[in-house]
Amino acid sequence: MRFEPTELTPEEAALQTEVREFTDRELPRGSFERALGMGADSDRAFSKKMAEAGYIGMALPKQYGGHDRRAVDRFIVVEELLRSGAPVGYHWVADRQTGPVITKFGTDEQRERFLPKICAGELGFSIGMSEPDSGSDLASVKTRADRAENGWLVSGTKIWTSNAHTNDWFICLCRTSPMEDGNKHQGLSQLLIDLSSDGLEINTIPFLDGTEHFTEVVLNEVYVPDENVLGEVGMGWAQNTSEMAYERGGPDRWLSTYGLVEEFLRLHEGQDIDDRTAAMLGDVTARWHALHNMSFSVARMIDEAGAPSVEAALVKEMGTRFEQEVVAQVQELLDHEPAPGTESQFERLLVAATLTGPSFTIRGGTIEILRSVASKGLNA
Repeated sequence: MRFEPTELTPEEAALQTEVREFTDRELPRGSFERALGMGADSDRAFSKKMAEAGYIGMALPKQYGGHDRRAVDRFIVVEELLRSGAPVGYHWVADRQTGPVITKFGTDEQRERFLPKICAGELGFSIGMSEPDSGSDLASVKTRADRAENGWLVSGTKIWTSNAHTNDWFICLCRTSPMEDGNKHQGLSQLLIDLSSDGLEINTIPFLDGTEHFTEVVLNEVYVPDENVLGEVGMGWAQNTSEMAYERGGPDRWLSTYGLVEEFLRLHEGQDIDDRTAAMLGDVTARWHALHNMSFSVARMIDEAGAPSVEAALVKEMGTRFEQEVVAQVQELLDHEPAPGTESQFERLLVAATLTGPSFTIRGGTIEILRSVASKGLNA
């Protein structure tokens, strides 16, 4: 396991400035409801504007509508978008991991079919991994795909599937052959499934604040043609593990509550702050800086053709715990309880963070699983 110290090059700093100007122009303060990081609303119009500016599909091949840029460039763009609380929900998963996974494992026909629309901000993807009653044991999936004429019939249930009710497709991890010798990792495959398919039902799972982000996806003999098998049949677990580096190591795992602290500071603009507030700001700023550098080094490793799944797991474990701790630190400085529906942007963000924050350490892998991945990497 390694995290190399790194700094922005002049070209990377120029890109950072460019994206800040874009967000200031397209999302002036007060013109939209600021989000908690990647748990943002789906706004297809904004995703389209991002695509037109060249900020979607940055690290995807130019021949399929991408820009042949590096993971580091995408990291810089994402960090600025999350910092501003932009409505990135529609294109988020497709740009972060589906596009790279299809590029790596897909057929030429699949790349030509899906990547140009992803890069244009016209195709939203969800993740079909977790299942009911499986907890953190992802390999225990019960969703099965049975052979049919020129394809597969898929039956089962996926849960915690973010934004399936607003997206278009998802990659479903399912069992295509029985386990051999009790090895749950064998016999799994990934299928590209249209979320509007016959036999597929989507049920939203509201958070305590009434917002809907997670969903349950029920599949009842959904037909999937052979052309929608991603990669090799039976290699789903290895492909799925590779995908985790894209999902876990980015700034989305430690910037969810950045806006909360920024809005808290706005309330005290021009005022002297007491020692407790200064201590809180010093602590969170230092930890943000550390997590930024760790996460940024993961992006550098991806650009160097590395497979930083262990490093990404550690960033996610530390980052999501930090996101929750920030909420508690801010709450300790208040002398009243914020109320839903308040006119204060700060209080609305605090309410949302308080009610949805418990999900931070669950989505993308629980802290127990991530610690196991990290410890195995240290002992390797």
